[in-house]
Amino acid sequence: MTTLKSAFAAAALASLALSGCISFGPDAPEQLLTLTPASTVPAGYSSEGQAANALSVETPTVAQRLNVPRIPVTTSDSTLAYLADAVWVEKPAELFRNVLSETIRAKGNRLVVADDELAFAASTRLSGTLVAMDYDAVTSSVVVRYDAVLERQGGQVTTQRFEERVSGVLPEATAVGAALNQAANTVADRVAEWVG
Repeated sequence: MTTLKSAFAAAALASLALSGCISFGPDAPEQLLTLTPASTVPAGYSSEGQAANALSVETPTVAQRLNVPRIPVTTSDSTLAYLADAVWVEKPAELFRNVLSETIRAKGNRLVVADDELAFAASTRLSGTLVAMDYDAVTSSVVVRYDAVLERQGGQVTTQRFEERVSGVLPEATAVGAALNQAANTVADRVAEWVG
């Protein structure tokens, strides 16, 4: 009986010792970055209307370099890398859509639906391409560039490019994340004004 207990104890100690040597994936980052809307609707806010008169805010398309939870760093006209220790909590397109939706909802007077069961019924759709949400190492700046497409009832389509840069940004995850948040909110404000 004592031998059996000793064997279990030895096995438990061995497994504890091995747990420090085994890794089942990359280490979790110290912090995750996100985008936070500067304009939000207050608690208790509600809106109503006909689904046909609603605005659907769709997730923008992106190039492959933005289809990952990392921040691209432009190092020259033909090269890029990813910023060390900078990891988004979600992919950039989803984060940007959330800021767009909330900003339009807070600044406008229309029913806004975003990628849910009502989106198909909305008569007006906001889609587009998130062209850049990058850090430019050459100019020490961040850039958010969004090519918006607004499709109204009856098939009328309007497009516009929105861009915001923030200069003097250190190549550090926290600084770049804060600057991208500022730039994304500025672009969202302009899109909200454009959409009406």
